[in-house]
Amino acid sequence: MGNTVAREDFEWVYTDQPHADRRKEILAKHPEIKALMKPDYNLIWVVVLMVLAQLTAFYLVKDLDWKWVVFWAYVFGSCISHSMTLAIHEISHNSAFGNSKAMWNRWFGIFANLPLGLPYSISFKRYHMDHHRYLGGDGIDVDIPTNFEGWFFCTRFRKFIWIVLQPFFYAIRPLCINPKPITRLEIINLMAQLIFDVAIYYLWGVKSMFYMLAGSVLGLGLHPISGHFIAEHYMFLKGHETYSYYGPLNLLTFNVGYHNEHHDFPNIPGKSLPLVKKIAAEYYDNLPQYNSWIKVLYDFVMDDTISPYSRMKRQLKGEVKQD
Repeated sequence: MGNTVAREDFEWVYTDQPHADRRKEILAKHPEIKALMKPDYNLIWVVVLMVLAQLTAFYLVKDLDWKWVVFWAYVFGSCISHSMTLAIHEISHNSAFGNSKAMWNRWFGIFANLPLGLPYSISFKRYHMDHHRYLGGDGIDVDIPTNFEGWFFCTRFRKFIWIVLQPFFYAIRPLCINPKPITRLEIINLMAQLIFDVAIYYLWGVKSMFYMLAGSVLGLGLHPISGHFIAEHYMFLKGHETYSYYGPLNLLTFNVGYHNEHHDFPNIPGKSLPLVKKIAAEYYDNLPQYNSWIKVLYDFVMDDTISPYSRMKRQLKGEVKQD
């Protein structure tokens, strides 16, 4: 099904990522953007409400027929779970409590992680900071697929399977590309998650557990919101490394679609990224952009010139500092 794509390697580049230079230029022209570099305290209450919503759902599905458990896991649970991973993304940038209370953000990330069922928050923070500092860095940025992914998932059918299995690849890829020693906070994240999962199973049984875990896996796999995984950095246009999405699903994803804006100003919460675009419109309006994540997923599968190899990759120079 589908032809093998022509690309046989990543797009290697030998220039620095564009975001740091553009940030300096924009701040020189629009210094008022600095006022947006502050915590979004509303994020705290949104996350608490999302956790409570999932706890309510765990209770409500415990006695349903299995077909309805699966249905609600995909229709509702997957949306909340994927949205929560993007709340954790916001928290990883210290958007909840600010940079002066970094540990508050780490503990809050562990709390936000609970309804996902699998420990994720602390490890994500460590690797995501590398993604911002060393975008596309060979052996550092684990957002870049492995050579195996690029080589094997090269037909339409295999690319479709690759999208379905995105949660698996995002979990395994760091261990293959850039394994890091386990930290105390990661152990705490794991233990808190295990205690929470056992409590859910003990209180409400296997259907609630299935709903929780299936929602996370389905939400990060074949799901409209998952279009952001492809849209953010896959090279649909040669020479363009980061792409923004300005469609309605930003309402569920803390504006992660404003991705050029986010990489330019990672210390500005998602809530304020539309203001960044408005203030510095001359820098963003003419960049390549999307209005449909579903179309991004469709085009990725059906376009035989696009594959997991369609990423810019850098050979890093100088000292590399990692968390």
